[in-house]
Amino acid sequence: MNAGSRSSVAPIGVFDSGVGGLTVLRALRAHMPGENFIYLGDTARLPYGTKSPQTVTRYSLQCAQRLIDCGVRSLVVACNTASASALPALRQAHPDLPIIGVIEPGAAEAVRVSASRHIAVIGTHATIAGRAYEQAIQRIAPDARVVARACSLFVALAEEGWVDGLIAEAVARRYLEELFCGPMVPDTLVLGCTHFPQLLSAIRAVVPAGVQLIDAAAATAQTLRRDWRLPVAGEPAQGSVRWLATDGAARFAQVGSRFLGQLLREDQVEIVDL
Repeated sequence: MNAGSRSSVAPIGVFDSGVGGLTVLRALRAHMPGENFIYLGDTARLPYGTKSPQTVTRYSLQCAQRLIDCGVRSLVVACNTASASALPALRQAHPDLPIIGVIEPGAAEAVRVSASRHIAVIGTHATIAGRAYEQAIQRIAPDARVVARACSLFVALAEEGWVDGLIAEAVARRYLEELFCGPMVPDTLVLGCTHFPQLLSAIRAVVPAGVQLIDAAAATAQTLRRDWRLPVAGEPAQGSVRWLATDGAARFAQVGSRFLGQLLREDQVEIVDL
């Protein structure tokens, strides 16, 4: 996949149901600091993780069209649920636009680091119910054994900033304990939701030592840079970001600042109607 035929100054579009995709954007900017981005958070209709695949696909097509109307030259679906449900429809609707989701890169990285081919995946209800990671992993490694668990409360904890301490660890233990018991313990855990890296310390506190934690955001950034032949990290940090949301600029800025690891002001967020 090569975006070189498109204008080198055109931005890369990134969308998510809300602020979770900012972890992906953060990784993209770290790997490609000279690139310009437009980020769209569909905050009026979140969460995607509890909605039907048909609804998620419809919302995703609308988000993509808005970003295409803004002149993006490529598109990153920075949402595991949307990647699981809508990626084929997006690629069919826009065959000339390079489009990448977060599931395929995350699955490939999990297979690469797993010695036992026994991989655990956690995500939203929709991502897990759709078996998107299981199918992506087994396409790469048919012998892989995949176990999965929906961890919906992690999303609320991340957005409230309750990402470590006794509460976060208790929730993590309740969700993860049964995945890592028995004679065959996974050696790799995929964080299959963009919110989940915010709870990394709580998750790490309850999974066995030595388990590899896969953040699909970093894997997606590496794949995009490599496959689309974009600039490598180390260039001047001169790229810009345009911030779009469909509701709640103040909330977007407040929670988004935690996910970005830097201050985002309310007046930087443009409210758009899809």
